[in-house]
Amino acid sequence: MGPVGVVTRIVMAGTWVLFAVDFVVRLALAERRGPWLLRHWYDLAVIALPVLRPLRLLRLVTLLGGMRRSAGTVVRGQAITYAAGWTVVLLVVSSLAVLNAERGAPGASIQTWGESLWWATVTVTSVGYGDYSPVTPVGRTIAVGLMFGGIALLGVVTATLASWLLERIAERDGAGVDRAGPGEPGPRADPPGGSSVSSGP
Repeated sequence: MGPVGVVTRIVMAGTWVLFAVDFVVRLALAERRGPWLLRHWYDLAVIALPVLRPLRLLRLVTLLGGMRRSAGTVVRGQAITYAAGWTVVLLVVSSLAVLNAERGAPGASIQTWGESLWWATVTVTSVGYGDYSPVTPVGRTIAVGLMFGGIALLGVVTATLASWLLERIAERDGAGVDRAGPGEPGPRADPPGGSSVSSGP
């Protein structure tokens, strides 16, 4: 390992220590540590699992995307951002895990990271061409988890689209009521005969 590799490892280890210290301090200062820990499980997962650390950038994206937007739009934007981020992490981690389990196994078709990444992509999208498939028990277990992850991703996308459509419909209905005015009835048709009935003096 050269000097650049050593410096990189030191910087990464120091950054991880800073995150860990920050988490421990905030936990110690919390009045109710149990509920606080449940609300901040994401921070704990990022510290415990190094592969999830890049997802901390998603917070910045969601904060910038949430400026001057409605609450519903912010929630949908956060859902899409987190879903996209978790999808990338899921693809990379599952492809590496399958490659580690399949490479060198008898009858295995997945021998390179490119092949494992292609397999993970077609699996998570429920396409399943069948050109690559795991043959080891570990690889097939990972495949099952990846299939469920793809279903969950599809559910998030569908729910987000449905929420957006419902909000647009509600906004149009509300705009129609505002134009008519509060308490004002809509236009009424004239009675048969084309003339209105006037009351006497």
